[in-house]
Amino acid sequence: MAKIKKGDFVQVIAGKDKGWQGTVLEVDTANDRVIVEGANRVKKHTRVGRTDRGAATGGIETIEAPIHVSNVMLVGPDKKPIRVGFREVEVERDGRKKIMRERIGRRGGEEIEL
Repeated sequence: MAKIKKGDFVQVIAGKDKGWQGTVLEVDTANDRVIVEGANRVKKHTRVGRTDRGAATGGIETIEAPIHVSNVMLVGPDKKPIRVGFREVEVERDGRKKIMRERIGRRGGEEIEL
């Protein structure tokens, strides 16, 4: 289970966009990278072409580049960054008991529900 998931509200804690808060648009678990909305924006030059309707495409686009997952931190309900931990919970499904991991936030020794 990953600590950061798609749709989470996170804050960038390192790099040129330190302090920026935004939503996670995409998670690449193979490379431990996330794309955060509005953070780490870079210019990308694309070749000018034409669409089927004849409209010109291309030029200079601004896109969000991936950030390493260690450089972002989950934001809690009070809009402050929190550490993420896990708690094992016993759940009963189809008449069987199963141990599941549940994500929780931690700050100052207390647990915060996410």
